Amino acid sequence: MKRIMSILALVVCIMVSVPVTAEAGAKKGQKIFKKKFRKKCGFSGVRFARHHTQGEWEEIYDDDRFPEEAKKICPRLKVNKIKESWWEHVYEFSYIYAKDGKIPKC
Repeated sequence: MKRIMSILALVVCIMVSVPVTAEAGAKKGQKIFKKKFRKKCGFSGVRFARHHTQGEWEEIYDDDRFPEEAKKICPRLKVNKIKESWWEHVYEFSYIYAKDGKIPKC
């Protein structure tokens, strides 16, 4: 019985931590957008994210076309100035606030 409870507790912890991790990546992505994208794009990160649905963002990211798509949305963006490790965070932010995603708080 103790073992079953331990396994159940572990499963619950994993289920709770996954959305928190995605939210943390999205927060970081939002900060990166504000610092590195906003001036070049001329609009907010939420407006950027709302160019696509979550499914579209996922397909773009899985096909390794996310930097290319960011350049289409923000033509003045210097893609080579964005660190490789940052793209995942900006993707997570874009995914969460996509057209069919979470509505931002004002």
